[in-house]
Amino acid sequence: MRLAKIIAALGLVAPLFAQSERRARIDVQDIKVEATVNPTNQSLQARATLVFVPLDANTQTITLELNDALKVSRATDDKDQPLTASRAADFTIRITYPEVLPKGQPATLKIAYDGKLAGQEESPVFGIRFAAIRSDFTYLLYPARWFPVNDYTADRYTSEFTVTAPNNLKLVSGAFETSAPAGNGTAWTAKFTQPGFGGSLALVTGNPARVQAQGANTTLYLRETESMAKAYGEETGKILSYFAGLFGPPPSAALTIVETEKGAPAGYSAPGVVFLSPSTIGAQVNSRGLANQLARQWWGLSVSPVSRNHLWITNGLARYSELLYLEHLSGAGVFETDMRDAYIEGLTLNEPPLIQAARVEDYSPEYWALTGGKGSAVINMLRLVTGEEKFFGSLKAFAQQYAGKPAGTGDFRKVVEAQVGQDLGYFFIQWVESSGSPEFKLEYTIFRTAKGFRIVGKVAQDLDTFRMPVELKIETEGNPETKTIEVAGTSSEFAVETFGKPTRLVMDPTNKVLRWSPAVRVAVAIRRGEQFAEVNEFSEALKEYQKALDVQRGSSLAQYRIAEIFFLQNNYQSAANAFREVLQGDLEPKWTEVWARIHLGKIFDTTGQRERAVNEYNLALRTKDNTQGAQEEAAKYLKEPYKRASTNN
Repeated sequence: MRLAKIIAALGLVAPLFAQSERRARIDVQDIKVEATVNPTNQSLQARATLVFVPLDANTQTITLELNDALKVSRATDDKDQPLTASRAADFTIRITYPEVLPKGQPATLKIAYDGKLAGQEESPVFGIRFAAIRSDFTYLLYPARWFPVNDYTADRYTSEFTVTAPNNLKLVSGAFETSAPAGNGTAWTAKFTQPGFGGSLALVTGNPARVQAQGANTTLYLRETESMAKAYGEETGKILSYFAGLFGPPPSAALTIVETEKGAPAGYSAPGVVFLSPSTIGAQVNSRGLANQLARQWWGLSVSPVSRNHLWITNGLARYSELLYLEHLSGAGVFETDMRDAYIEGLTLNEPPLIQAARVEDYSPEYWALTGGKGSAVINMLRLVTGEEKFFGSLKAFAQQYAGKPAGTGDFRKVVEAQVGQDLGYFFIQWVESSGSPEFKLEYTIFRTAKGFRIVGKVAQDLDTFRMPVELKIETEGNPETKTIEVAGTSSEFAVETFGKPTRLVMDPTNKVLRWSPAVRVAVAIRRGEQFAEVNEFSEALKEYQKALDVQRGSSLAQYRIAEIFFLQNNYQSAANAFREVLQGDLEPKWTEVWARIHLGKIFDTTGQRERAVNEYNLALRTKDNTQGAQEEAAKYLKEPYKRASTNN
């Protein structure tokens, strides 16, 4: 797993075994699951009935995904004749029929299975817990593959789930639930009549909070963060109201929010239900995280990707919707800063192209960089090409035309082209089907004319297929002027007229094009280093930070990240040297100064130099920078020396 993450982070992304093997294609139309949950021993016992249609001729063996912690005890056809069932790699099972199944004719599969889901088992997504059965709380999410799944995130199905549990537990499913006595417990049934991705369930105790705000009715089952229920209910109403204005009515008239636990995904959106971890909820409303998950009610659930290669559409639109809401709350400055971060994240992965997203590992940093970061960047550039009115008209039309349906890149392109009335093939070929980003080089000459000045120039870049309208800012002795020029191919000539005398020309002044520049190369190298550091590959992280310093020697952020690694490794002399370099650098971002001072104080405390430590904490306080609670941190160690954790582990 560690090697896979290193290869992925380097952009050498290999397809998963389960994705690369040739499987018989099927379309699962309906799933019925009867499950009994036993919180005492954290076990699940279930029977699943699938109705599916073979899409290929000569289909005899089908492959489904099922959590490795669950063991298949019996598989039969519609006549209860036994079928051969075997475990395969990557959380899959193979079911073999005695004869070839007719193409296009419905077939039935019944599977009995059981196992323990204590939350300690290896997850289908490394490091993220999608299912756990507890004494007072249970969550079973679709990505856990706690029931047989075909073509994950793409194959839509109608479904019915009957879950029997002790009487103190209540089912939360996002559908209308009914209940009936069942032995010593209660049998809860949830039916999803529209094809989708039903099956993300929770079993909860206690009474929920119910909040009505801006026409939205939200039910909240919060445990550790119960005091945040009212605030989250109100914010949910605001977000849904804003998105409804952009995309049309929400897929679910009422929404339920369920708190999960540490180790679960930060957020997960299911039909009518949003699951949030305690850290995501926090002590203040996390508008960013909530907006992203609520946007997925439209992008991912109502409109789903036709295959995993088209995940950039839904993940990109969810990320972009999140940024639009933050702009709505806090203004254009926040949007521009966050959009720049998305561009940087997208550039950390050179390969594969967007339309080959199935090649990256689910939920990995590379997955989010490609489908979320680059995906949202491409959507933002599409806005530049189409103009405001037609762009937002396209999003609403896409949400409405493909509500309850799968959609691919071609479908999205057709909707946008219908709105703008022009062929956008060049745009999708460059940004979705191809890899690479331009780096502009500008040459120009200024001539005086009778009415002012004329600038004749050339824009050079390395991509043959590139074509985009790009803004050109002309700084003059008077007011600056902005023109739009068409850049196509490796060399594009232009001529523009200005009234004031030009002093400087800047290509793409507001950074709307996903492109390279020296500053961007520094930011991308730092982000790549951070991705390595997140998986504790510190040597690789240091190499990336050094690349940033090779481009910009005075980058305080690159030096800070290097110092962080040395500090984590208890290499205090090297850490101190690097933190000193931070203070001698450009101090961008500004918070690097206060936190470098705090870390220097910790180093001096650790090495028994209290007087020097106090000096650094005081210098940290003088910055008055309270990024991530820096002032409280400095004040804390000013009163009592910092003590490092035990080294006995």
